[in-house]
Formats: sequence, structure tokens, C-alpha cells
Amino acid sequence: MSKLGNAISMLNLLSTGKKYSVSELASILEVSERMIRLYKEDFEKAGIYIDTIYGPTGGYVLNQTVKLPERRFSSSDYKFLLNLDLKDDDRERVQEIANKIRDIYIAAKIEKKDIFAGEKDTYNKLSRAIKESKKVKIKYYTSGKGESERIIHPLDLFYTSSSWAVAAYCELRGDLRHFELKRISSIEIMSEYFN
Repeated sequence: MSKLGNAISMLNLLSTGKKYSVSELASILEVSERMIRLYKEDFEKAGIYIDTIYGPTGGYVLNQTVKLPERRFSSSDYKFLLNLDLKDDDRERVQEIANKIRDIYIAAKIEKKDIFAGEKDTYNKLSRAIKESKKVKIKYYTSGKGESERIIHPLDLFYTSSSWAVAAYCELRGDLRHFELKRISSIEIMSEYFN
């Protein structure tokens, strides 16, 4: 990606309000840490000030609102894709792709909304554990087997069609799984790290 594209991507990441370390930003944008510092300097020359938090858990935080043009997938784009004059095989594939794009767009819009009150603590703890790469002990309820205790390595939070979930490696099953937040009855961030 170009320097401008990377700089805008960095600004988009920071505009979420989350703190990112220089190494995290460099890894996400696939550039050197030096480039991240140069992007920060360029933004400051343009009047966009990114705060630096010092220390072992430090990083960059954007404490001002920066308005960037949004790239949106609209309902008219979705209808256009579905109404293309295509062969049956291609139509199915285009419908599948359009549905995926729509789901991503819907999830992104929902992500900005408040999480259900009962899930907020779980969401926040999982988010922290993901950032810190720490194992998490949960009590998880399934309709078939009741409640079980699991130790998971949380990787990402996402929204399905009906609820928030966490993608994680489950030590009990020895495999990647997803766990709906509404089914987690208790959660504890452990002191152990995972890689």
C-alpha cells in the first residue's frame, strides 16, 4: 500500500479510540516502526495530534475526532449485484459474495452500538485478554451438555447474525472454536500468556 494509504489506515485504526503500540501498528500495516513514527509526525504537521502514552503498556491514542470519508457498501450496491444479468452458477456466487459483504457491513455498524448490558463485562475482559494475549477461564453453557469450564486463547471478537462471539483456541477440545458471549456465565483473565 502507498504511504498515504498506510497513513490513512493508521488514522482509521486510531480513530476507534483504542490504544495501539508502535509495534502493533507496524505489524498491522506491514511497515517498520520507524514509518509509524514518521506517519505520526506527518499528522502532527497537518494539525492532527496523536497522544503518546509512555511505558511498557504504552502506545498511541487519538483523542480528537477526525472526519474521514467513509467507504460504504449501500443497499443499492447490494441490489445492483443481485440484479446483474449472469449465468445461474455466477449468480449464486455473486449472491454469496454480496451476502458476505452485507454481513460485514452490518457487523461493522452493530459494532459501533452498545453491547447488551450483561455481555459488556465479558466483552471488555475478552477484548483486554486479546490485546494482552492472556488465557481466559470461562464457564460456558450449551443446551446439549449444560455448563462446562473451558480455558481458551481468545483471538477475535465478532458479531454473528444474532449475537456477539469470540473466536478462540479451546484447550479442552484442542481446536479453534467460537463461543457466544451470551452463553458465558463467568469469565476470569488468567496470568498465563498464549502465543
